[in-house]
Amino acid sequence: MLCLSVVIRTNRMKRCVNSAHRVRLRLNGVDPLTPTACKLALRRQTKLAELGIHIMDLNSILSQLETANEEDVEKLLHRYSQENTKTFTFDQKEESLRSKLCQRVLTILRKQTRPSCQKACLETLRILSRDKRVLAPVATREGMLVLTNLAGLQAGPEEADHNQKASTQSEEELRVVVEALKCLCNVVYNSPAAQQVCVDIQLARGLCASLHTARSWHHEVGLFILRLLFLLSALRPDVRGVLRKDCHAVRLLAEVLEHTLNVRWVGTYEAARTDPQALPLPAENNERAMEALKALFNLTLTEVRDEEDNHQFRLIAAILRHLLMLKTETEDKTEEAHSHAVNLLNNLPVSCLDVLIDTPVQGGQEKYGGKNIEAVQVLLDFMEKRIDKGSNYKEGLTPVLSLLTEASRCHRELRRYLKAQVLPPLKDVKSRPEVGTTIRNKLVRLMTHVDMGVKQTAAEFLFVLCKESVDNLLKYTGYGNAAGLLVARGLLAGGRGETQYSEDEDSDTEEYKSAKPFINPITGHVEEPMPNPIEDMTEEQKEYEAEKLANMFDKLSRQNLIRPMGVRPDGTLAPLEETLCDPPEDNSESDSD
Repeated sequence: MLCLSVVIRTNRMKRCVNSAHRVRLRLNGVDPLTPTACKLALRRQTKLAELGIHIMDLNSILSQLETANEEDVEKLLHRYSQENTKTFTFDQKEESLRSKLCQRVLTILRKQTRPSCQKACLETLRILSRDKRVLAPVATREGMLVLTNLAGLQAGPEEADHNQKASTQSEEELRVVVEALKCLCNVVYNSPAAQQVCVDIQLARGLCASLHTARSWHHEVGLFILRLLFLLSALRPDVRGVLRKDCHAVRLLAEVLEHTLNVRWVGTYEAARTDPQALPLPAENNERAMEALKALFNLTLTEVRDEEDNHQFRLIAAILRHLLMLKTETEDKTEEAHSHAVNLLNNLPVSCLDVLIDTPVQGGQEKYGGKNIEAVQVLLDFMEKRIDKGSNYKEGLTPVLSLLTEASRCHRELRRYLKAQVLPPLKDVKSRPEVGTTIRNKLVRLMTHVDMGVKQTAAEFLFVLCKESVDNLLKYTGYGNAAGLLVARGLLAGGRGETQYSEDEDSDTEEYKSAKPFINPITGHVEEPMPNPIEDMTEEQKEYEAEKLANMFDKLSRQNLIRPMGVRPDGTLAPLEETLCDPPEDNSESDSD
C-alpha cells in the first residue's frame, strides 16, 4: 500500500511540474491562456507548491531583484541556478527576459558585495552565458571588466599584488574566482563581440601574467586560465602573435607543462627516465596539461621562426617525449594525452624531432645508431590503436601518420626502426597484402579507404618507409593498392620520389626470392593457377574476341562512359591519344637502382 502511494504521488508531481512549466511560459507573455485555462493552471501550480516543488518565473525574479537585499539576492539566484544547472538549450521566447537578467546580475556584481552573493550571481551568469543570444549586456567593455576583475586577471603590477593575496583567499573567495573564469570561458566562446573586447582590454597580457604564478595555482583556477587562453588563441588568430612575441606565452606554457608533468632534466633536451613503478599522473595534473597542450598547439601554428624559437621547440619536443612515456589514471586519458602530444609534435619543425630519439644519458640501441626508440614505439602503438578503432580516421589517425611520415623522411634511424616494425622482410606471400592482422595489413587496407585524405596519408607513410622506391612499395602492397599514390605522384612508370635516402639495402628472405616469379604484381601475392580461357581457341577465335573487346571499349569511349588513358614518359596519366603521340624520353642518364 505504501509503494502504491509513493507511485501515485510521484506521477502527480510530474504532472504538476509540467503544468507549472507551461504556466511560467505563459505568465512571461508567451501564448496567453484563456481565463478558464489560466485558473486551472494556477490551481495546479498551487498543488505543486503544496508538494514542495516550485518553478521560478523570470518576471518574478527580475521584479524581486529590484528591491532584494544581498541575502535575498543570494537565495533567489542560488535557487534559479539549482533549477537550471543542467539546462543547455533555452526557449527563444524568453530571450529578452534572460538578457535583462544578465544585465541585472552584472549591476549587482559591480557593487561591493560579499563573496557568497558574488558566487550566486556568477553561477547564474554562467548558466545564462550558455545562450549566445543574450550576451549583449556582458559582451561590453564594462561587463568584461567586471568579470576579469573578479577573476583576478588585471595586467601589470596589480597582478603581482593579487597573486600574493591569492594564497590567503578564503574558500568562498576562491570559488568566486573560479566561477568568474568559467563565465569568461563561456562568454568568449559564444560571443565574437566579447572576443573583440578581450583584444581591446589586452586580456592576453593578464592571462600570461598569471602564468608566472602557475606553481601556486589552485587546480580549477589554473585549469580555466589555461582554457581561456586556449579559447582566445583559437578564436582570434591576431592574438597569437601578441602572445608569442610580446608575452612569451610559448615559453611560459612550456614551463607550466614542465612543472605539471614533473619533468626533471638530465641533459639539455633530455628528461630523466620515468620510473616504471611510479604512480600514474594525477587526474588534475593531466587536465591542466591537456589545456596547456591545446593552447601551445594554437601558438605554434606559424611558419615564421627564429633561433630562439628553435631552442624552445626542442625543449617542447623533449617535454612531449616525457609525456609519451607517462601513464595516467585510465587508458582513455593516456590515449587523449598522447593525441594532444601528437598534434603539437606535428606543429614543430621536423628537424627538432631528433629529440625524440636522442637521449645521450639514457642511451639507446646500437642496432639503430645508439638512438632510443622507446617514444617511437609508443607512437606506433598509438597509431595501431587508432586504426583498430575503425572510426574517425580523419582526426584520430591522420595526425600520427603524418608525424611518422615526416619524421621518417628526415631521420634515418627512426625510419629504419619503423620499417623493421611495419614492413619486416616478406616471408608469407600466399595471402593478399591487405588480408591479415599485422600493422602492414591494416595500413595497406587503408590505401583504398573511401576518405581521400586517409588513403593518401597511409600510402605516403608506406612509400616513405620504402625510401620512395616504387618497386619496393609494390613488393609490400601490390600494384592495385598502390595505384592511387602512383597516379598522384606521377610514378606509374616506376622510379623513385624526390627525397634522397641513404644507400642501405633491403635484404629479401629466401621464401620471397623463391616465390617472386609467381607473384601477381597487381594483387601482390601468389595466386592459385587459373585455367587459361583462350587455351582451346583457334587463332581466328582469338582474333574475333579481341576485335569484339576493342569495339566494346570504342563504344563506351564514344558515349563518354569511359576514357582510355595511357602513361606518359614522365609517369603521369593522360588520354590515350596523347600518350601515343608523345615521343619517348631519353633515359640513358637515369640512375639504375
